[in-house]
Amino acid sequence: MRIGELATRSGLTTKTIRFYEQAGLVPEPPRTSGGYRDYPLAAEARLAFIRDAQHAGLTLAEIRGILALRDSGEAPCGHVTDLIDEHLEEINRRMAELRKTRAALRDLARRAAETDPRSCSDADNICRIISPPRQREA
Repeated sequence: MRIGELATRSGLTTKTIRFYEQAGLVPEPPRTSGGYRDYPLAAEARLAFIRDAQHAGLTLAEIRGILALRDSGEAPCGHVTDLIDEHLEEINRRMAELRKTRAALRDLARRAAETDPRSCSDADNICRIISPPRQREA
């Protein structure tokens, strides 16, 4: 099938399909005698896999690795499981960081609500909300 039909069937643009081809995610298809790309039916399933893997948060490099395993005849399930575990760990770490950031922002919002903007004329302090005045040593 030609790239336009594949694009329609996959819900992707022809530009995206060409990009995936250049990135090594989709094998270069044979060409017709007129020089047009002639994609096999399996290309549609491969593009659906790439889209689904991206939605799961996998990078193109990770997806390329999974496809390489499959293309070599190896089942990529173990590798995919490891990737999923790594991504879950990273998300848990980021969520913990976001909880800390949310707590800090809530404290700043409370401080902002209690701060009178007219009291912010101290030239030694850029912003009392973010950096409260420090006690000066005697």
